[in-house]
Amino acid sequence: MSDCVKPVVWTVAGSDTAGLAGQVADIRAIEALGAHPCMVTTAVTAQNNQQVIAINPLNYEQIHSQFEALKTVFPAAAIKVGMIPTLEAFQAVMDFVKGYEGSVIVDPVLVSSSGKPLVDDGVTKTFASLLPKIRLITPNIPELSLLTGLSVTVESSIKKAANRLIELGASAVLVKGGHADNVIGASPKYVHDYFVSAEQSFWLHNKKQKTINTRGTGCVLASAITAALAHNYSLEDAVVLGKMLLNQGLRHGYSLVGEPDLQKGPLKPLNWPRETRDVPLLTATMGEPVSYQFPACTELGELGLYPVVDRASWLERLLPLGVTTIQLRVKDLTGDALEQEIVEAVSIAKKYAARLFINDYWQLAIKHQAYGVHLGQEDLADADLNAIAQAGLRLGLSTHCYYEVARAHAIKPSYLACGPVYHTDSKDMPWIPHGIDNLMKWKDLLPDYPWVAIGGINLENCNKLLKTNCDWYALCSGVWNFKKGPEAAVKEFYKKINTNENISK
Repeated sequence: MSDCVKPVVWTVAGSDTAGLAGQVADIRAIEALGAHPCMVTTAVTAQNNQQVIAINPLNYEQIHSQFEALKTVFPAAAIKVGMIPTLEAFQAVMDFVKGYEGSVIVDPVLVSSSGKPLVDDGVTKTFASLLPKIRLITPNIPELSLLTGLSVTVESSIKKAANRLIELGASAVLVKGGHADNVIGASPKYVHDYFVSAEQSFWLHNKKQKTINTRGTGCVLASAITAALAHNYSLEDAVVLGKMLLNQGLRHGYSLVGEPDLQKGPLKPLNWPRETRDVPLLTATMGEPVSYQFPACTELGELGLYPVVDRASWLERLLPLGVTTIQLRVKDLTGDALEQEIVEAVSIAKKYAARLFINDYWQLAIKHQAYGVHLGQEDLADADLNAIAQAGLRLGLSTHCYYEVARAHAIKPSYLACGPVYHTDSKDMPWIPHGIDNLMKWKDLLPDYPWVAIGGINLENCNKLLKTNCDWYALCSGVWNFKKGPEAAVKEFYKKINTNENISK
């Protein structure tokens, strides 16, 4: 057996005679993300760039037999559903989906780009019965309005209509923003997509690309999300990855030979997206993303240690050893005792001209003029980022996945931290260790940020890690639990760093 084993993704959709949308577009996206596509065809469409000439639906038995052919030999890790043209086809899909336990992503292909209905009116009226069976639905704004009967003209109405689908049984909704030009509050520079589930909501923003090759955007997005789910990414990560592949596909789309008004061609997603410009900016509101001005962290070209300590007294012990960056993370003090600890830490850090980041307590960091603040993703909802920026403090953010990287990228902090690199017991973590490969993936994706490696780093496992050339290596238990003491731990780490520097030279 080949060492390359790929998950199987089904595309349940129509075929496009022009090869621009439908299953052809689905296949491009699924293969680009390293999955194998299988097809259940619901209709053969006769269409081109100018018009839909005919939609030739398959009957119940024809669709059912395709499900039967695949389900045992090529079971789906996840399923993407596109065009369901008739009630008969809808029933065939429903009969299979109701017994399927994996993820189903639905792109409700209801109308063409020209406004022509692509499905029977009965399908639209019955569509809500499918919602409880699926993990995500990805309507554009006209489809959202059609499915809910609600007018969609402003940010609040997008949210209201999306929440209406949640009320009807959908687990999650991603409203595509490609038709949002007439939505009040939308930026002319950005495409805004809105995600909502029972747990959370957010907006995704990407700068608009100047291209006429936009056929199949909805197909590519939904199929990419489905392929990411087949690789066991979370839904939020899959949505971010889907947007990244869509952006890549738009950039590499190509035109077709013909009359000038027939030149519009398809998207061309190539492979796993790895470019900064494809990363969406993830925020809480629809408007153009705010660009915070956080100062850069200076003198980051050299490798350095970044101890994380729980008391100010540690600074007096570690900073004389050459440590220039340190984080105070206090979890067991409140009130005056906490504030006094921060006051003392700031004083010691200034004495040694060290960069002190205060974990979580941004108000006290501003009040006592610390060098910077480090926040976890859970802290972003309450932190006043503008106040931190206005005070001239640096900001470091923790990241663990694509969703959090996109959220951090929208803020543009002074540095990004990736973890846990290895298993750690220093704090409760819902994340499995990333390892060096994922650390390098994040660094390559956003290379303009300084990166901090954190989580389970110690003298035994740091040799390969040091060769990643991260800007800092955060030490928690690696300092606290070193049998010869914290001072000895720091000295030994610096020996490792110097050895690796000499080897690299």
